[in-house]
Amino acid sequence: MARRTRKAGIVGRFGPRYGVRIRRRVQEIEEGLKGRHTCPRCAAISVRRKSTGVWACRRCGYVFAGGAYRPIVTTSFKREVTETAPKPETKAEEA
Repeated sequence: MARRTRKAGIVGRFGPRYGVRIRRRVQEIEEGLKGRHTCPRCAAISVRRKSTGVWACRRCGYVFAGGAYRPIVTTSFKREVTETAPKPETKAEEA
């Protein structure tokens, strides 16, 4: 019997249901969740998720907070800090 989930991957269990876009989102999330992650303390590839946002290294026992689906979250959103002109001092502050 041929392998059935070669193309679909981890979301092959859904079959043709729910639509391609949703299945791709779930696949991206679950591959990040169940993938191999390195420990920030001992650098071993042995970090697993305990619960939502809680990750633990099976080698050194280090438990830390991270993202819901990935232990280390990097955001692509960067805030621009705009410099404002210095406020003129009032006479009440001088006294």
